[in-house]
Amino acid sequence: AFFNFSNNSSFPPFLGSNGSETQTYHERKILPYRSSDLYRIVADVESYPNFLPYCTGSRVFNRSEREDGVALMDAEITVGFLTFRESYVSVVTCKPYESVRQAVASSSTPLFKTLSSVWRFQPASPNSPHPSWNPPLGHPSKTASETSSGDGPTLVTLDIEFAFANPIHAALSAKFFDQVSRLMVKSFEERCLAVYGPGSR
Repeated sequence: AFFNFSNNSSFPPFLGSNGSETQTYHERKILPYRSSDLYRIVADVESYPNFLPYCTGSRVFNRSEREDGVALMDAEITVGFLTFRESYVSVVTCKPYESVRQAVASSSTPLFKTLSSVWRFQPASPNSPHPSWNPPLGHPSKTASETSSGDGPTLVTLDIEFAFANPIHAALSAKFFDQVSRLMVKSFEERCLAVYGPGSR
């Protein structure tokens, strides 16, 4: 689950010889959708290959639910680019309409020493601006009379922490992660548009 909302990453200019330094990414953005709708997009791990670039496969297994309603699952994610292909198991914890946490089981892949992400969804003020949300032509925004009080917007926050096991991969990530992240957020917003329409402003 790599999505970028604002350019607020922290990458060291030079990585240690063991490539083990942890890199972090923090993003936040207001989107014109309900928290529950955005939560469903992120929690639907099996749909990732349908819209996330470089995600070529996703298989969910070992589903369970705690007494407090939190859903737990293990997901095998496959990523690929040109001749590169790697699969890993991610432990996913979904707190309905509030957060989705993913943590890679380190024993499942030689690619990462650690990889975790947390999505959080919070209702935002109806008067909050959507500075980067520009519905495409043919998809006008809803008027005030068409928008119910239960509609968005929602403040979406994403935190990522990861470290590659291979120093070469670590060095490459410092150069290209911003570009990949921008592509990811575009795909995420396009998915929201395809599933829910232009949302409410």
